[in-house]
Amino acid sequence: MKNIALIPAYRPDERLAGLVSELMDRGAEVIVVDDGSGSEFEGFFDLPCKVISYTDNRGKGAAIKTGLSYIYENTDAPYTVCTLDADGQHSVDDAMHLCGCAADFPDELILGCRRFDGENVPARSKVGNRVVRTVFGVCSGTPVSDTQTGLRAFSDRLVHEMTEIEGDRYEYEMNVLFAFSGTPDRIREVPIQTIYIGDNSTSHFNTVRDAARITGQIVKFSASSLAAFAVDYLFFCLLSGFGLMAANIGARVISSVFNFTVNKRVVFKDGSSGLRAAVKYFALAAGILTVNTFLLSAFTASGMNEFAAKIVTELIMFSVSFTVQKLFIFRKPSSVSA
Repeated sequence: MKNIALIPAYRPDERLAGLVSELMDRGAEVIVVDDGSGSEFEGFFDLPCKVISYTDNRGKGAAIKTGLSYIYENTDAPYTVCTLDADGQHSVDDAMHLCGCAADFPDELILGCRRFDGENVPARSKVGNRVVRTVFGVCSGTPVSDTQTGLRAFSDRLVHEMTEIEGDRYEYEMNVLFAFSGTPDRIREVPIQTIYIGDNSTSHFNTVRDAARITGQIVKFSASSLAAFAVDYLFFCLLSGFGLMAANIGARVISSVFNFTVNKRVVFKDGSSGLRAAVKYFALAAGILTVNTFLLSAFTASGMNEFAAKIVTELIMFSVSFTVQKLFIFRKPSSVSA
């Protein structure tokens, strides 16, 4: 089976040529995407492989999708694709091993996961990964030990799907994880070497700015959910005199209308027809209400105060609601034709 190494590169150094040479020596076809590095870096892209270049810096996600679109349109199956960073911090042995795993598990995304407990791991990498993986785990319900790994592999079966996922910069790789966490057993973690060169000084990842970009949609969703919860809880208290179930259902109907409007316009910025999204959203809301009511009844039956039970129930349903809305309700339509 053909193994393709895809390397997005922005202002690389001489290590890129060494990486390309080693990959080609191992029999891999190599595609490098020059993400608008500028004329002063042209010499680093004089490589014995396919190089795709464009003028403006569009971001890592855009570079990966540009390469994947080229592969999808110009390569006959079967094949595997492995994405690597250009700075030499991924082992070619690990890359080839991940390609083998992708061939063995063609419907799964293979992640090369590093360890972050070693003394050689820069503090900003430890902090950035811990923050992002915690937020991702809470909101997706899928634990991933290394959400920011750039060493990933997958078979030709998944390439078209990968080109459809939104995001042009570092948030793209997080969005890929969200897309694959929506279905059980689609993410497989494989341990790899943890390599940091020069305290990771060549990385273009800004811990604060890019972590904020990656988690920004989650933060907005959290704020929207918190506001909707406030509306829900207010009306739950106001309607409590009509009985537990009536108060819960009435409050949820009111807060759902509010939440749908905010999520569509602000969080997911969905510009499509509101009718289709509304049908899917309120079907989700009905399902969550059913589970919500069951949990609320169970908690109160066990002796928990009804107002405390309401808070606990809403916290449990938060991650389910986010994942379903992102992946199935407000998911942007594909811009790549099959």
